[in-house]
Amino acid sequence: MAFGLRPGDQGQPAPASAAPTTSVEQSTEPTAEPTTKAPEPPVYRLKTKPPARGENTFSYGQTTGKVAGKSGTLRRYRIAVEDGSKEDVETFGDQVDAALSDPNSWPAGGKVRLQRVAEGEPYSFTVYLATAGTSHDMCARGGTNTNVGGKPFTSCRAVGKVIINLDRWNLSVDHFVDAKIPLSVYRTYVANHETGHELGNSHVRCPGKGKPAPVMMQQTLFLNGCKANPFPYVNGKLNTGPPL
Repeated sequence: MAFGLRPGDQGQPAPASAAPTTSVEQSTEPTAEPTTKAPEPPVYRLKTKPPARGENTFSYGQTTGKVAGKSGTLRRYRIAVEDGSKEDVETFGDQVDAALSDPNSWPAGGKVRLQRVAEGEPYSFTVYLATAGTSHDMCARGGTNTNVGGKPFTSCRAVGKVIINLDRWNLSVDHFVDAKIPLSVYRTYVANHETGHELGNSHVRCPGKGKPAPVMMQQTLFLNGCKANPFPYVNGKLNTGPPL
């Protein structure tokens, strides 16, 4: 650590009349070794199961972020979290913002810019975090059945609405957990996938065993030999596959 000069001490030599300094005996006690904090273990899914239904009303984010991307159409989005979901709207907004403003997200293609905006500002779509029951109802009204095995499971996109199922947001999916893929990776994937639909992109298939899965592949349901990947761009190029 560097130590600053004391007030009035400009590094000048002491005058001749100054009293001689006395030496200070150094302590012979051993110096404690600095402790290194162990890194937090990765989280694959949260331990607490989210509520199956909330109040079917929403609270909206109050934060406006920076514009992600340098060229293309500006698409502004607001953040909404279902009341009764026990989730914080600003925390969710920060995570979505981080996913969509990453250098490998949709703005990397130069065709679109994205910006998170606060409630009351002009917007073109909304990113919702809703309980399984509410998200299923919202998706059904938009024409998508999110059931798997007779129960609400996937997220979806309706016109102007990116709807993320809270169960998936907090619990991920079994094949991600079994492969020890962190929950943060799944969250980034689902935000980019459903936003990709809002931007006009359709589902694609795995391009080949061992290759990064396209973000528009239905990674929530399967990987089919591909490696989990949360972003649309890999190494500066759009990562896609054969259409369904």
